[in-house]
Amino acid sequence: MPLLVVLSRNPTYPQDPSLDELYLEAPGSIHGPPPRTPGTLTKMMSRLMPLARRYNRKPFGPLRRASEHRIREWILDRQEADGSWAGIQPPWVYSIFALHALGMPLDHPVITRAIDGFSTFLQHREGRVRMQSCLSPVWDTALAAIALAESGTGDDDDALARARDWLLAREVTREGDWRRIPRRGEAGGWSFEFHNEWYPDTDDTAEVLMALLHAGVPRHDHAIRRGVDWLLAMQSKGGGWGSFDVDNTSSLITQFPVCDFGEVVDPPTEDVSAHVLEALVECGVPTGHPAIRSGIKYLRRTQRADGSWWGRWGVNHVYGTGAVVPALIRCGLRPDDPCIRAAVHWLKEHQNDDGGWGEDVRSYADPDWVGRGDSTASQTAWALLGLMDGDPGSEAADSGARWLVDTQRADGGWDEDAFTGTGFPLDFMIKYHYYRLYFPVTALGRYATRMQA
Repeated sequence: MPLLVVLSRNPTYPQDPSLDELYLEAPGSIHGPPPRTPGTLTKMMSRLMPLARRYNRKPFGPLRRASEHRIREWILDRQEADGSWAGIQPPWVYSIFALHALGMPLDHPVITRAIDGFSTFLQHREGRVRMQSCLSPVWDTALAAIALAESGTGDDDDALARARDWLLAREVTREGDWRRIPRRGEAGGWSFEFHNEWYPDTDDTAEVLMALLHAGVPRHDHAIRRGVDWLLAMQSKGGGWGSFDVDNTSSLITQFPVCDFGEVVDPPTEDVSAHVLEALVECGVPTGHPAIRSGIKYLRRTQRADGSWWGRWGVNHVYGTGAVVPALIRCGLRPDDPCIRAAVHWLKEHQNDDGGWGEDVRSYADPDWVGRGDSTASQTAWALLGLMDGDPGSEAADSGARWLVDTQRADGGWDEDAFTGTGFPLDFMIKYHYYRLYFPVTALGRYATRMQA
């Protein structure tokens, strides 16, 4: 929404010193790239763009003022307690630009609060300033709590208890924009960031629910039940789950000429659907429930011909496959099910000679890189988690666990320079600095438990 204002108002700010050295070509001399997923309407909309630009220079005044007023109020309604919008950098920055372009002075309390809060995203190191795209405290805390529990820490451990209490305090109990379209479900989920009450997401909610169970919260707890009910309401028609919305699959918006970067829709994905299914079953939803049966069908349908699953939020097929196999086993499939056997075969085929697993980010664009890359701690852990349910006694699982043990640093951590998280596949990768810690601990903890059994 704020980007619409920025595109129509086109605010400019003089730079001193000049930033012209950032351009490879003269500004304005190169036309933008085509939309990421062009369609039958792209050519027609491209022809209409000059007319749209001409109208934008001299719009119908009353209509434009009414539109901008509605957008301004929409933006103001959605500012979070920390001054952010959605708790992440892009809408935060564009909202400041948009409100200022609409006449709000920089000393207005809304913009002052936004700029003050934005300082938390800036890291000052060795005379340089680095801006982060997002912070992931809920996600990290849930996965760290799961790692502690899987490694043998009791639910009375102080660290696990404090994580439990912190997560319970972060439950989203207000209706957000997710409620506008499906018009079903009651509030009860978790978001990714410190403050983001308008946009909880199914992936974080699933992991938080499993973390709470590990920390001793009973299934009948009100927060658990609200989270389960919300996840059930957020299932899309095809059986899968998107991250933030329901049935957000229309390709119309993706054909606009300006949609040349990232994703503008939120369709169901295999990795998120797997996490949700696993959480629902762990929280007591029976495997015969229609939502579980529909989710299983979705995962069967989306399995690749080679036996793997694609990863939307982690790189890439190793992430997707490592998430889906445990979920399907929790949903009642046996290790000898054909889709589980095919997935296990894929994991074994793509194990590196050193015993670990890795997959390069280029796999999103180049099929030759699928399942290929230098071994990393997080990706080896994902593969091992899949094998722990699909083929726990295999030599591949033993080799993967041995790689994690052999590459552990003296201080208990692992080195991982690679980016194994995604924001927009093909465009924007994210480095989660804790992936190299809690996923290996989770995998090794589960491995030790299975071997002892």
